[in-house]
Amino acid sequence: MSVAVRELCDFTARRGDLDHRFTPAPSSREGIDGHAQVVARRGEGYRSEVAVEGTLAGLHLRGRIDGVADDGSRLEEIKTHRGRLDRMADNQRALHWAQVRAYGALWCRQQRRERITLALVYLDLVTGRETLLSCEASASELWQELAAACHDYLHWAKSEARHRRRRDSALQGLRFPYLDFRPGQRQMAEATYKAVATGKALLVEAPTGIGKTLGSLFPVLKAMPRHGLDRVAFLTMKTTGRQLALSAVNQLDPGPERRLRVLELVARDKACEHPDLACHGDSCPLAQGFYDRLPQARQAAVAHARLDRAGLREVALAHRLCPYYLGQEMARWCDLVVGDVNHYFDASALLHGLAQARQWRLALLVDEAHNLIDRARGMYSASIDQRSLARLSKEAPAALKQPLARVVRQWQAVVREHGGDQPGSRDAPRWMTLGTIPAEFLQALQGLSGAIGDHLGEHPEDTRPALTDALFEALAFSRLAERFGDHSMCELTRRGRGRARLAIVNQVPGDFLAPRFAAAHASVLFSATLAPPRYQQDLLGLPAHSVWAEVESPFTAEQLDVRICTHLSTRYRHREQSLPGIIEMMAAQYQRRPGHYLAFFSSFAYLDRVVAAMADAYPEIPRRVQRRGMDEAEREAFLADFAPGGFGIAFAVLGSVFSEGVDLPGDRLIGAFVATLGLPPSDARQEALKSRLEARFGQGDNYAYRIPGLIKVIQAAGRVIRGPEDSGTLVLLDDRFAWPEVRERLPSWWQPRQVSSPEP
Repeated sequence: MSVAVRELCDFTARRGDLDHRFTPAPSSREGIDGHAQVVARRGEGYRSEVAVEGTLAGLHLRGRIDGVADDGSRLEEIKTHRGRLDRMADNQRALHWAQVRAYGALWCRQQRRERITLALVYLDLVTGRETLLSCEASASELWQELAAACHDYLHWAKSEARHRRRRDSALQGLRFPYLDFRPGQRQMAEATYKAVATGKALLVEAPTGIGKTLGSLFPVLKAMPRHGLDRVAFLTMKTTGRQLALSAVNQLDPGPERRLRVLELVARDKACEHPDLACHGDSCPLAQGFYDRLPQARQAAVAHARLDRAGLREVALAHRLCPYYLGQEMARWCDLVVGDVNHYFDASALLHGLAQARQWRLALLVDEAHNLIDRARGMYSASIDQRSLARLSKEAPAALKQPLARVVRQWQAVVREHGGDQPGSRDAPRWMTLGTIPAEFLQALQGLSGAIGDHLGEHPEDTRPALTDALFEALAFSRLAERFGDHSMCELTRRGRGRARLAIVNQVPGDFLAPRFAAAHASVLFSATLAPPRYQQDLLGLPAHSVWAEVESPFTAEQLDVRICTHLSTRYRHREQSLPGIIEMMAAQYQRRPGHYLAFFSSFAYLDRVVAAMADAYPEIPRRVQRRGMDEAEREAFLADFAPGGFGIAFAVLGSVFSEGVDLPGDRLIGAFVATLGLPPSDARQEALKSRLEARFGQGDNYAYRIPGLIKVIQAAGRVIRGPEDSGTLVLLDDRFAWPEVRERLPSWWQPRQVSSPEP
């Protein structure tokens, strides 16, 4: 059994409080440069990155010593920092000492030395000053300490190995929880198993209602022992997706003899027990003594096995620990992790970092994968707002006045260079793309982020949100600027004097996601709307050998009456004259078969015009309307009105929360109207995206407009038929749905009819 010294110490050496007070941590590049700076000062004979290894109680240890004196009598562990060193958390200092002492034990045994000098070297990145903490130690005491740490780790590692054997044995005998698969579900399961067996990326387009969650989880878990998978990550876009996955696991691995450890990762703001308290031992009781109680809590957590949000909270509070940070720890030790896609694909994602550090053989399952393009674009975009910096200027401490002034001057220079005499307005903002990120502005911004970091390092009690918000925005912008390329664009938006916004907007997330997919052993992305596969492959950066599988729908054309209204146009220039025809078609269908309907429109403005016309012409038809900015309670109330046996037309915007992920089976929803092709507005930004996608893939119009628009339409239409007993009506209120290039992208099981007037 083998383990890195750093991992051993991280497991055994941390003590004391959890302490997440803000400290301006150096970047990896700054850390590397800082190490080089210290090494350069040491002179000839000093050796850096010296490999060391040894075996103790059957555990093979390996690592690299940061620095060794020329005569081998002194070892150094080099760390970089910003701000006051006495603000460093005790658990972090304990980890540093444990590392250098472990290296000392191995070095003395390897070099047959009886004593050694050990030093922690802390380099202040701002001043360049070194702080040295050193001690003398005998080889025997260091070896005894290392033996104790190895004993603790080995006890845990052996327990983990036994768990792995029991888990794999149980999964080899895993049975599907029902007598048979649903139609299409077996096809999906077989394709998924084959992808894991061959280490491929798989795109599965499978209709709603076949049981995609169970159809993907079962084959992956079945493949775990045979194909040596260490972990599975089930990644979702919404909370409902996580709940479906957890429910499926409980069917596959029911209690009380649960062999599979399952963890639900929850956002910190949802898991926090004391949102009014700061996250450190001096403030929060669940942070106080966190690392002292962690070993017992960790043992209880693996015994509990089912660590969904409620289960994790139960274990955490029983040991007086923070549920969120216990979950972060247990991500290392659970077989299946269920969480949001950002936990693997975000720039600083926990699961990706663990998979890389621990060299996991990992399988990814991505639910509702048609949303990943837009979600990833958001992950790899950042912006700086002029008004935020102006607010910060009013309350900034004296040390930040000068760097803030430099940023303000560079803002003004950028604005002057790009049409400063035409500032735009709130109603008609000026938008433009810049060929490059303004170098002087970026340099000033980096100077400001460094100054804020230094200030917060010296004054951690300064908790003004304006400071931390400005720092995180500046850091995010600067890091993306380092990787700026044709996958993104730099845009400047002006909404009036002093209201500029400079943004790095990602357009091709695949350039960032490709290494994430490459790092996984296998990836399975599934949704009811993934076609065409080349669109997903290009924009997500999936491997060239990715596999496409289209699962045959279990539904029939008789279940869904699809009509295309060839006499109607919802193009922007025709919208006013389209109103009478739209409400006539909707009213005729409702009167023919009263019940619950959803009607989707391209914008709130268009929706409001149709609602007003419907109220005037057909006041007797009940109406419900999606409003701008509805909170969670209002959204739930909107959906609750779709009660069995009820009536009315609910109006919503296509692409909103009501057009996908909504399950209204039976007579809770019997029909839908779609009065748009879902095309994004043809503004300057969208045209810039089109040009970029045309240059990269030769598919500008399709990738920027038509494909994402029709994905929204098909998702919305999918609300009507949710199960084998459902039937309903779909009315497509635009003549363009009859165009051959559009019809060929509609689901193959639809049999649309063209109509030119309401049917009797």
